[in-house]
Amino acid sequence: MTAPTAAVRDRALGLAPQELPAYLYDLAALDAHATAVRAALPPQVELYYAAKANPEPEILAALAPHVEGYEVSSGGELAHVAKAVPEHPLAFGGPGKTPDEITAALELGVARFHVESAYELRMLAAIAARVAPHTHVGVLLRFNLGLDGASLDALEGSSLTMGGRPTPFGLDPAEADTVVAAFSDGSLPQLRLLGVHAHLASGLDAPRQLAVAETIVTWSQALARRHGIRLAEVNVGGGMSADYTDPGALFDWARYGEGLARLCAAHPGLTLRVEPGRALSAYCGWYATEVLDVKQSHGEEFAVVRGGTHHLRTPAAKGHDQPCTVLPARDPWPHPWPRSEARQDRVTFAGQLCTPKDVLARRVPAAGLRAGDRVVFAMAGAYAWNISHHDFLMHPRPGFHFL
Repeated sequence: MTAPTAAVRDRALGLAPQELPAYLYDLAALDAHATAVRAALPPQVELYYAAKANPEPEILAALAPHVEGYEVSSGGELAHVAKAVPEHPLAFGGPGKTPDEITAALELGVARFHVESAYELRMLAAIAARVAPHTHVGVLLRFNLGLDGASLDALEGSSLTMGGRPTPFGLDPAEADTVVAAFSDGSLPQLRLLGVHAHLASGLDAPRQLAVAETIVTWSQALARRHGIRLAEVNVGGGMSADYTDPGALFDWARYGEGLARLCAAHPGLTLRVEPGRALSAYCGWYATEVLDVKQSHGEEFAVVRGGTHHLRTPAAKGHDQPCTVLPARDPWPHPWPRSEARQDRVTFAGQLCTPKDVLARRVPAAGLRAGDRVVFAMAGAYAWNISHHDFLMHPRPGFHFL
């Protein structure tokens, strides 16, 4: 899924140099992938897209037929997603929600809030009494669960851990009984406890994801039994692996779906929810650019390309090499000066920034690479442009093409 599709290849070669760099999104590829993911999940599992991964309106709209809703984590995302895909359910998560953000979410009729602290719960109740006095606002309590056994071992494979240890995310499990009891003592009449949310890690393969999901569901059901209540929903989070070092190692959605089906069968009447982001949209995006120069330095060769990590921050942030494909230029060299070209078999791709950290991929097999050739960096459909430091050095921004 990392080689450019035919549509992406044609567009990357067809753009003029001044139109590069550019983000190219293959919406047909995204539709096919999302269709397969949805088909792998059992009917009792709802699929929400974590908009933080890539909030481009065209991406959100392309996913609309395949997802039950969208997870947003700020007032800005809330307004943006509500406009891009109106009439679709939203779940409002993230720590540090402000009163203004909660008010805006209530006014938009957000279906459920992922509440991160006892303070936030009281704030939500007070604002709901004023803004939505005739509505029972749905709440999922997010917990930072402690783990042991197989679920603890699962986090050893995580690329980013947000639970199971001290973090700013979610309620401490020690608060669980007190917080749940508040829903039955009459102190939160505006709120309705729907269930539990727990997103503990990212970058897990299917077996590890299943181990964590089983722990979350088991813990949640034990909590419900202690209080004599029924939880309608448990959100086991996202974080499905997308391996930049081994792009062919795709998350096993079929195996994950089979495991979730067994979990649903063990807990009839319980709706499970997953909220992937990167694992849905990463593979539909490419960052296309042009080689400006090929140069030697202390025995190694470097290709300097238009743009860089100020457009595609992921490799610098995560310390990996972004998968890429070289597309030899099909037009004649248009300049009177000689064309620089690689003399070795391997080249490191660097950007235009004045920092040695501006590296997109190291020692890529690229024999014969020349200035003017195109390079297409894959897996750029999530956590790419939207997390990058766009204005550093004030280079032009990339173009965006939805194919």
